[in-house]
Amino acid sequence: MTDTTTMPRTVTAFFENRETAARAVERLVEAGFQRAQVRLVEGATMGAATNRTPPAEHGFWESLKDLFLPDEDRYTYAEGLRRGGYLVTAATTAANYSKALDILDAEGTVNIDERAETWRKEGWKGWSAGATGSPGTSGVAAGRQERLPVVEERLKVGKREVGHGRVRVRSYVIETPVTEQVNLREEHVHVERRPVNRPATGADAAFQERAIEARETREEAVVAKEARVKEEVVVKKDVEQRTQTVSDTVRRTEVKVEDERSGARPTPPPTTPRAQR
Repeated sequence: MTDTTTMPRTVTAFFENRETAARAVERLVEAGFQRAQVRLVEGATMGAATNRTPPAEHGFWESLKDLFLPDEDRYTYAEGLRRGGYLVTAATTAANYSKALDILDAEGTVNIDERAETWRKEGWKGWSAGATGSPGTSGVAAGRQERLPVVEERLKVGKREVGHGRVRVRSYVIETPVTEQVNLREEHVHVERRPVNRPATGADAAFQERAIEARETREEAVVAKEARVKEEVVVKKDVEQRTQTVSDTVRRTEVKVEDERSGARPTPPPTTPRAQR
């Protein structure tokens, strides 16, 4: 059985200013994440943002090419960088993914989905399959050559973790007044002098020194408390594996040669190299 806790994962967070982004990087390093695996991508230092998006093969889109992100997310983060934001990424494992996510959340990461919705209301078009445009037609100068690349897309399926909320269980102390009754005993000593007029006898032990001592006592209430566990709350998380079939379309470029010269020989189709085993 595959140990999913050691699978490589990438945490991505968007920040509005460099101070919070840099602080998030330091917090990750202090928590044990390798500095070489933590990356800070700085956005543009520009004034008011426009709705013009740089070409997909240049600018911020190109700076995010090594991140394993869907094109839509990569396009959104590139727009955030163009508007002056900052992106923090950390390469980690599935076991430490939640730990890194908690650190970034504590430093004030921006909800990129909500921010993208705000940009759309301002006129940003967002990601579309044809966002890169199409090439134009150009001539070939004498003594030079022009290249027309034949491109074929290949489907690359990855996975990312999407939060579905959290469950937090915490304990707190409640003080409840308690009243109990207890019977207490007190002893009191009384000294009384009585007038007497009778002859002294031997029982009176006349003219001998004597002392009588009596102590007063009383009981006081003593309070003691004992803590007893009456219930336990257990928080656990189960992991389920499921297989999902991903369907999409891939594009490729076909080249059609239109040769209008007289007596020209047809251009042979390109040979497809055989896969080596």
